[in-house]
Amino acid sequence: MYGKQIRLRRLFPDPKRRLFSVPLDHSVSMGPIDGLERLAPVADELQDAGVDLLIVTKGAVRELAPVLRPEVRLGVHVSASTSLGPSSNRKVLVGTAEEAVALGADVLSVQVNFGVPEEPEMLSDLGVAVDACRRLGLPLLCMAYVKKANGGTPEELRHAARAAADTGADIVKTSYPGSAAEFARLCASTPVPVLIGGGVRVDDEAAFLQVVRTSLQGGAAGICIGRNLFQRRPVGPLARRLAELLHGSA
Repeated sequence: MYGKQIRLRRLFPDPKRRLFSVPLDHSVSMGPIDGLERLAPVADELQDAGVDLLIVTKGAVRELAPVLRPEVRLGVHVSASTSLGPSSNRKVLVGTAEEAVALGADVLSVQVNFGVPEEPEMLSDLGVAVDACRRLGLPLLCMAYVKKANGGTPEELRHAARAAADTGADIVKTSYPGSAAEFARLCASTPVPVLIGGGVRVDDEAAFLQVVRTSLQGGAAGICIGRNLFQRRPVGPLARRLAELLHGSA
């Protein structure tokens, strides 16, 4: 119990400081996409800019560990599928909480895709991971997505976020529901910290930053954004602007 409290306090040390997390786990599902051809250089840029948490697959820890700085937290993502297969929305567990702790993780990451036929199996996997994390004192982040047209309605996103939290997730990542009011409503009905995800890369950087600002105003505990960050070259300038927003300087 105390281990989880301590680790969560490291992730969220101050209510005025929102979590700046970046998932770099896309290479299993999508391959070595633009921006993730090599992990260490982008990790260095993000750490220079002030990132708080980097989330990678368990195998990628081998490349991240030599460059991970003491002040930056490690998340290990243990859900997997690939775009090569016929059921890419069906995520399966390919690692355990015990493995993540052995790798030095501060948080375990599990993905559930709601609204697809395989949803029950993914919820079962989430429950298994939650139980293991409870025993080990490791926080669990659930990446909760609604795999329907346009990413789900605001009501469906609220449902998915609440379902993830009530299944035992300590932190929930979700998609932006389209407006500040709807996001504030989602945060209010989710009893754990909510992180906003970025989704597919958008070209309009100003519009992207406005979504982040609106999410923070609506109650987001931080961001968990990958492609909209690491697919911009260079990564540093935008990452520093995000760090200013999230850490209270802007």
